[in-house]
Amino acid sequence: MRCIAVDDEPLALDLLEDNIRQIPYLEFVGRCRNAFEAIDLIQTEKAENRSIDLIFLDIQMPGITGVQFLKSMVSNPMVIFITAYEQYALEGFELNIVDYLLKPVSFERFLKAVNKANELHQLKSNTYSTKNVFDEHFFVNAEYSLVKIRYADILYIEGLKDYIKIYLSTQSRPVITRMTMKSIEEKFSSMPFMRIHKSYIVSLNKIESIRNLKITIGTHLIPVSEQFSEDLMRRIGGK
Repeated sequence: MRCIAVDDEPLALDLLEDNIRQIPYLEFVGRCRNAFEAIDLIQTEKAENRSIDLIFLDIQMPGITGVQFLKSMVSNPMVIFITAYEQYALEGFELNIVDYLLKPVSFERFLKAVNKANELHQLKSNTYSTKNVFDEHFFVNAEYSLVKIRYADILYIEGLKDYIKIYLSTQSRPVITRMTMKSIEEKFSSMPFMRIHKSYIVSLNKIESIRNLKITIGTHLIPVSEQFSEDLMRRIGGK
């Protein structure tokens, strides 16, 4: 896994780099003293078609905090918070971080966190590499674990800024995960799903009726934007 360390304390960066270089499956890409340097490094790597898989991130930094930086990211690399402040733990896990380490961090605790990240990385890689073979499901991070989502169970998806709610026929509560509408829409290429509103994607197979620019799916009423209405009617054979 290709990783970077972000911390405004030089000694903390030294320790992080030393720990990272001792782990065979970690590739140390670089160190950053603040979020701005991290953004520049990530963009530079992206321009060279190289991804950052894991970020070791401090929270209290000048300018942009670690939490603000994490919320601003478009891509979704794994993140391990390393901080002296335990009060951000809940917010961190709500942002689907891999782990939350309190300074000073022992190597044993560090190793436990990166092992967890490695397992998650391997599971994601296996999921993506077998997508064409096992395309009946995918995995998302939700409630501190990987949750399997079957395409056939999806009723519709609602976008909420950096999060989406996935409504399923198999449970009453939606699955909430940190993902953009664009990224989830890409999973539905050549499949019977359609974006019918800036905030909604629906399963065409689950539509029961359409009236007054509203779709009925079970007990749910979902709005249709006028800009999508003609394409929707064309997809379902209504025009």
